[in-house]
Amino acid sequence: MWKIIGGMAAGLTALTLGGALWAQHNAGGSHGGHGTIPTEPGDAGFAAITEIVEILREDPATDWSRVDIDGLREHLVDMHTLVEGAVVVASATEQGLLMRVSTTGRAGEAASRMVPAHGPVMAGETGWRSSVTLEGEEILWHVEDPTGAEVAQIRALGFFGLMATGDHHRPHHMALARGVPLH
Repeated sequence: MWKIIGGMAAGLTALTLGGALWAQHNAGGSHGGHGTIPTEPGDAGFAAITEIVEILREDPATDWSRVDIDGLREHLVDMHTLVEGAVVVASATEQGLLMRVSTTGRAGEAASRMVPAHGPVMAGETGWRSSVTLEGEEILWHVEDPTGAEVAQIRALGFFGLMATGDHHRPHHMALARGVPLH
């Protein structure tokens, strides 16, 4: 009987200490005297989802019947996969850059979903020309500056910098989470 009571007491002590630590973390306090807790709750994808869930929960206008966190997650996985594994061969053109992006494998599938959607949006934000075509197992993405003034920038950014260009990513992620496609 004493083993059961002792085990229960240890369990209650653990719960009490765990609750105190949880309260300390959520109050922004220090952790065991080692400074403040991190602001990021994990990797970048998890942090983005955490932030968006918090925004949705704080918004009384959120239509929970449309919310699609799984869809947002799939897009964030595509972004990560694209950065980690896309195979791109770029060559300079007179006014910019031609990128040949493989459509094979998981990274190629991600590129197939992302590049055709991103190209026109980026062009609208920058004034550059952007054309995306499919040729066999490659996406051909031409990005050019018709004025010639920003050719060096386009070439220096390359595929990954061009994919990150523009301030439409955050609204796009919110739209995906709300179940409303943005582009």
